[in-house]
Amino acid sequence: MDKKKVAVPLVCHGHSRPVVDLFYSPTTPDGFFLISASKDSSPMLRNGETGDWIGTFEGHKGAVWSSCLDTNALRAASASADFTAKVWDALTGDELHSFEHKHIVRACAFSEDTHLLLTGGLEKILRIYDLNRPDAPPREVDKSPGSVRTLAWLHSDQTILGSCTDMGGVRLWDVRSGKIVQTLETKSSVTSAEVSQDGRYITTADGSTVKFWDANHFGLVKSYNMSCTVESASLEPKYGNKFIAGGEDMWVHVFDFHSGQEIACNKGHHGPVHCVRFSPGGESYASGSEDGTIRIWQTGPLTNDESEGGAAATAAAANGTVAGKVNVGAAEEVSRKIEGFHISGDEGKTKEKDEAAGKE
Repeated sequence: MDKKKVAVPLVCHGHSRPVVDLFYSPTTPDGFFLISASKDSSPMLRNGETGDWIGTFEGHKGAVWSSCLDTNALRAASASADFTAKVWDALTGDELHSFEHKHIVRACAFSEDTHLLLTGGLEKILRIYDLNRPDAPPREVDKSPGSVRTLAWLHSDQTILGSCTDMGGVRLWDVRSGKIVQTLETKSSVTSAEVSQDGRYITTADGSTVKFWDANHFGLVKSYNMSCTVESASLEPKYGNKFIAGGEDMWVHVFDFHSGQEIACNKGHHGPVHCVRFSPGGESYASGSEDGTIRIWQTGPLTNDESEGGAAATAAAANGTVAGKVNVGAAEEVSRKIEGFHISGDEGKTKEKDEAAGKE
């Protein structure tokens, strides 16, 4: 066997139950951010590059199945088993709106222009809330044929994409007419659907298959069979030359987009991988698992000067074990920016890091 360098991820602890959804914001003037949904009912916001915890959104009374950030990463949204979808101020952590539903809410998505919030779940109803008029009743489009599992916007908010928990296929709604205009057929239920950053592809995971669809003409571009059931897949956003997939076998696999050949296999999670997503620049990707952790992996082959020791030190620093290497300045800057957030004892941690760094 050829000697492959072992990838050492940044491990993000904090959730006490399985992590079921991950979402990266686009790159903003303040960097990019990662929000995670977990069955512990508390979505968490992190610095997307370092994995450093910024804050926790507190208020749900049931598992949170989906969470997302708007284009500017100023607001967050979450969909929960407590029959609500909530919108939060991502700078202060305050709850801005709570939208009541009649059943479990499984998915939520901000429109690209940030004015609308789309929700869906076990009621099989897709609702569009106008965030400029949050007290107005939401608009409803044609019913989903099954319980909603995933939702996304495409075509500059003119089309909605949705998949179901209890049947195969991805359905596309025309927002103007509210009608289902297209179905992308799959054998199994689609557990993950992602629109690529350039709007060219829709990446889906169903059963043990990852498929890539033309997002404009809706033809199937590529379909690859995986060695196990995969729950999530994501296409590298910058060059589109590789994709990641995670599922039952607890590993995060990296594949060549053009050939389907496996390039790398990242081991480390202690439970099935529920979600994988590339960062907006493609320089790293995150995985969330049944084991309650998020792992952030660096993309691509390590260069010679990036020895395994260096990677290991970086990973250890993310866990606060190598105090001298922690970027305390950046952490302080983020915490200053988000002073109003529900951050308990964070300054104490930073001081400890400072002192430890001073000792070294």
